[in-house]
Amino acid sequence: MTDASLPRKLDRPGHDGSAGENLACLIDAPARPAGATGLTWLGGFKSDMTGTKASALAAWARAASRHLLRFDYYAHGQSSGDFRKATVGRWLDDALAAIDTLAQGPQVLVGSSMGGWIALLAALARPERVKGLVLIAPAPDFTQELMWKGFSDEIRATLARDGIYRAPSEYDSEPYEITMRLIEEGRSHLLLDGPVPLDMPVRILQGMKDPDVPWSHAMRLVEALTSADVTIHLSKHGDHRLSTPADIARLTQTIESLLAEIEARG
Repeated sequence: MTDASLPRKLDRPGHDGSAGENLACLIDAPARPAGATGLTWLGGFKSDMTGTKASALAAWARAASRHLLRFDYYAHGQSSGDFRKATVGRWLDDALAAIDTLAQGPQVLVGSSMGGWIALLAALARPERVKGLVLIAPAPDFTQELMWKGFSDEIRATLARDGIYRAPSEYDSEPYEITMRLIEEGRSHLLLDGPVPLDMPVRILQGMKDPDVPWSHAMRLVEALTSADVTIHLSKHGDHRLSTPADIARLTQTIESLLAEIEARG
């Protein structure tokens, strides 16, 4: 794949505090007026920063002269790490480090699936920096609501006994390694059992034929958000990827409209 983005490596401490870990990043940095709103892409579980939606967003950002930061979480894509040691908290720390170090200007976070959860957590952690969210099939609390609660007694017993369950995936030839560490640590980042106190515009794109994140899950998020400026677009035949040409066009139009609204407010 040819990509005009500037590759970067962001050094990160290891789980034990040691050196040697790094995040792979891609940055599009066209000239923009000082203070222009930039974008950060937050990908999904086991996805990477060169996927269909991320690459399409990068092409749009270059054409629109928008700063865009993409990166691979710990143990994803081109970043270092052992997936069996990965947690939601580690991925959130990665996102905050990338935003704090490499993003430019006020931010709109664009989060896909698990990236929607990370985007929400990052916005809560950086309310002065994040000005809006665009979420695609957002999966907050997925480790608990969409994994643990949906697992059979046999799978739960496997996790309790072995600490790991190898789940078949429709998106990868190799199974996903789900650890008990991931499930248990994820419980410290759950959002949907109470209000999500964000005072910013949130735009949600959701497919009603999504087999991984039901549209009812997105509606739970809509109800939990305290922001008065939340809209959701339901695509009747949309799947989890939402990566058809029409889906991509809707995504970029949504981002363009949100950026115009944010910058019009000053």
